[in-house]
Amino acid sequence: MPSTAIIGLQWGDEGKGKVIDCLAAEADLVVRYAGGNNAGHTVVVDGEKYVLHLIPGGILHDHALNLIGRGVVVNLEHLAQEVDGLLSRGVPVLDRLRLDSRCHLIFPFHLHLDRLAETWKGEGRIGTTGRGIGPAYADRVARTGIRLGDVLNEKHFETRLQAALAEKNAMISKVYGQEPESHDRLFEESRALARRFQPLVVDGGEWVREQYGQGKKVLFEGAQGSMLDLDAGTYPFVTSSWTGTWGIAGGTGMPPKHLDRALGVAKAYCTRVGEGPMLTELLDATGERLRKQGNEYGATTGRPRRCGWFDAVAARYAVELNGLDGLVLSNLDVLSGFEEIRVAVAYRWEDRETRSFPVEVGSDPAWEPVWKTFPGWQEDITGARSFSELPSTTQDYLRFLEAELHVPIQRVSVGPSRDQMFVGENGQQDLWA
Repeated sequence: MPSTAIIGLQWGDEGKGKVIDCLAAEADLVVRYAGGNNAGHTVVVDGEKYVLHLIPGGILHDHALNLIGRGVVVNLEHLAQEVDGLLSRGVPVLDRLRLDSRCHLIFPFHLHLDRLAETWKGEGRIGTTGRGIGPAYADRVARTGIRLGDVLNEKHFETRLQAALAEKNAMISKVYGQEPESHDRLFEESRALARRFQPLVVDGGEWVREQYGQGKKVLFEGAQGSMLDLDAGTYPFVTSSWTGTWGIAGGTGMPPKHLDRALGVAKAYCTRVGEGPMLTELLDATGERLRKQGNEYGATTGRPRRCGWFDAVAARYAVELNGLDGLVLSNLDVLSGFEEIRVAVAYRWEDRETRSFPVEVGSDPAWEPVWKTFPGWQEDITGARSFSELPSTTQDYLRFLEAELHVPIQRVSVGPSRDQMFVGENGQQDLWA
């Protein structure tokens, strides 16, 4: 099929980078449509580790073009550092990368305000990365944001920046008592950065529609996870963008009817970074063991991730919302060695039990998981290259998840490398067919 989306089913960090990298091997165009450099995708190629924050995952393939879509908020300074890092490793980024002129930009005052606001909230903090993502998206909605195309128009940018700083500096100095941002410094630095990327700037929506119309294979790259979605996630402990399939049209300019397939990525257990509810979290030695075996530390922040058993209630909710055609299950190897494995199949609150994901979970921590327990396996499965090579207890676990989520598990991942992923029992061989 000409277009496919890769979506995170949990709270991000599901292993989407590896899946995107594998599908990008046959894609003509890889498009990032939401988030900013608060996200991070990790790809291991020939033993070398690459961590991508803004640049789409097709950048490591010589035939694929990559677009940062208009729904992404871009920190140009960070983008320059990421580009330079890849160039130093021999990746011809400038030949493969394009930026939508409608991308909103993150400025130093966004980072400043993000960190100040989070500090002042105290116990009411959201747990942001402090990278200015929320303030930049808030400016976009308030119609005070500044886009990449605006910066490239000198006179227009001068006017827009003056208006933005009049508001931001008043808040920084009068509310928080901090030093205001310098107009002249921001103007010159932003112009210099924008001019560097000017040869890569395109009308992203028009370009994607043209590519699709020509029968090219388009891969839409999700950032973070469905449970962090601004509207569908565990609000208010969410990100500031639409992370699911519903965000693709707005974030790229591609009509919804042209999304041909959507695949979700989930870990074989659950992790989360930052504040907010996570009903299957394990605050004990088992949770610490999951963190250690899975090396669960944020690719972007380095923060230790909260760990717990698989939450089938949240995952089923995400599957239904995204209209998924299949699932990729990652980090299955991390569960090796546990005597038993649990899955939350429902939630209970006093005398109420539900298999649906209740809106109150975001505001009331009184819900508790209803568990189903499975025997674990002791074998090292990192060398498995087919479903039949997995232990019988591992196969039973996968079959249960597949039945519980009502979608086929298309791929199973048992390690970080490209070759450590294989077709599920009911998966199709060619995901582009």
